[in-house]
Amino acid sequence: MDYRDLIVYKKAFKLAMRIFEISKTFPGEEKFSLTDQIRRSSRSMCTNIGEGYRKRRYPAHFVSKLSDSDMENTETQVWLNFSLVCKYIDEATFNELDQDVVEIGRLLNYMMENPDRFGENKA
Repeated sequence: MDYRDLIVYKKAFKLAMRIFEISKTFPGEEKFSLTDQIRRSSRSMCTNIGEGYRKRRYPAHFVSKLSDSDMENTETQVWLNFSLVCKYIDEATFNELDQDVVEIGRLLNYMMENPDRFGENKA
């Protein structure tokens, strides 16, 4: 099994790509703030999952990287809140993306609480 086979990775990657597409419509004056930041945090969520998976033989390091991913997930949610309030996305889009963020958070928390289930010989 590879990190790309993890359900949480697939969902996080899909969310990051969706955010990338949606953020193309954000105003130019947001390029160096909201647009870059929401893209970075959503992508970083994926990279931390991949990095953590490669360190799963060391449970503390694995959990640390998953925690970093969860932090980036929350940052993404904050940027989505700004996107909604600034009217760059509509409420339906926000609700859908926010639901994805919540689900990814739950999956990450499960993994952090059960790192032994993702050990080298188990995943």
